[in-house]
Amino acid sequence: MDIKVISKNVGLALLISSLFMFLSLMVSVADGRDSAMGPLAISFIITFIVGVFPFIFVRKSASISLQDGFMIIVLSWLLSFIFGMLPYVLWGGEFTLVNAWFESVSGYTTTGSTILTDVEGLPRSLMFWRSSTHFIGGLGVVVFLLLVIPDASPFRMRLTNMELSSLSREGYRFRSIKTVHVIAFVYVGLAVLETLLLMLAGMSFFDAVNHSFSTVATGGFSTKNSSVAYFDSPAIDIIILVFMLLSSMHFGLLFGVFVTRSLKPFRHPVIKFFLSTFAVLTLLVTISLKVSGTYDGWGRALLDSSFQVGSFLSTSGFATADNAGWPVFANILLLYAAFQCGCSGSTTGGVKSDRMYIAFKSIGRQIKQNLHPSSIMQIRVGNHFLKDNAVFSAILYIVLYTVVLIISIVLLVLCGVDVHEAVSGALSSLGNAGPALDSISTMGNYSAQPAMAKVIYSIDMILGRLEIYPVFIVISLIFRRAK
Repeated sequence: MDIKVISKNVGLALLISSLFMFLSLMVSVADGRDSAMGPLAISFIITFIVGVFPFIFVRKSASISLQDGFMIIVLSWLLSFIFGMLPYVLWGGEFTLVNAWFESVSGYTTTGSTILTDVEGLPRSLMFWRSSTHFIGGLGVVVFLLLVIPDASPFRMRLTNMELSSLSREGYRFRSIKTVHVIAFVYVGLAVLETLLLMLAGMSFFDAVNHSFSTVATGGFSTKNSSVAYFDSPAIDIIILVFMLLSSMHFGLLFGVFVTRSLKPFRHPVIKFFLSTFAVLTLLVTISLKVSGTYDGWGRALLDSSFQVGSFLSTSGFATADNAGWPVFANILLLYAAFQCGCSGSTTGGVKSDRMYIAFKSIGRQIKQNLHPSSIMQIRVGNHFLKDNAVFSAILYIVLYTVVLIISIVLLVLCGVDVHEAVSGALSSLGNAGPALDSISTMGNYSAQPAMAKVIYSIDMILGRLEIYPVFIVISLIFRRAK
């Protein structure tokens, strides 16, 4: 591994965070120098100095190797978490060291869980910083890095694939540099469009920007204690729901819709599977809410169920209702949504709809194979037939994901967490969905959770956002180097 190469590129990630710290500082100045001005100024200076440090002392660096690429990805995230918690720690309030770490990890991984009992008690500049961590982490610090890594680097495309998952490659029929530009174009375009629509629907500019940052990143941090329910506006609910679903799809396919001005890309089987899952879950949750007597009218039941299913499925974590009072059946469906989530090549977490689609197709193939042993069957996704190793890889990831989930649940129970909260909290954290059940429901928070449980939730968020393997690979590289 080349320390110079790694330090220089990780420094770029920190400079990106420092840029948004500076923007948050400007919000503080515009608000008459609020109470977060000092913490943000100190955090900006420290993060900027550490980020620029490698550029001063590292004059030249070699091309990026594969091992360097993995180290850059993991270290970029970890150091972003650490420096991202500085504004919280320095500001104080509810932000103990563990709480600040939890909030920072939740922000960058776009999970949206919070330890805050009073979000509206924060100065607006700190609110903007929280939402900014979503915006930075939505595409991943590393994807931002890919915009500035030298074009000649033979590992640019490999880094892209590591960050986005190989299952999303079909959506990106471009060279590596264009892939990054496509992602950035769609991401920023969605944020700008949603901001304008939310303002037209009645939101202030500040609230619209913050909620757009959170929506396109499928994060969930809101500027209000009661999340989106505060606005009590069906128009705002529908706008955010639409953008939650759009941000859950392959960005390459969304770009294809924009370029070709055709809806043909939506015919992709994974997109159909994702939207079908949303429709079926919404219908079942709506019926559950109405039959149980939780709602009197079908209209509000449909709107709230569709929003909450979309929120869990997209891992956004916004809320228009408190699912803590919902029937058990409805909450089980929401937890499944948090397990499957959106598509690879998007900003969502979880297992991904791509892998679930392949898993279900594999089950179907196995049944047919048993009925017709002599036949040769391949799994088809769109216009491509998948090789067995690709199918095996998808199923193996689901198994690994489930094993990590079970271990997390056991550890949380040992920490004294209620079983319902342990199961739902671990599933939601690993899937980067945010809300769960009981006290950590859509209108709840993680403030009352044990400190060690918050650490476990944080680790789950990191593993879920990085899709487990890069973390294991880096740990393996470190142990090899130590021998």
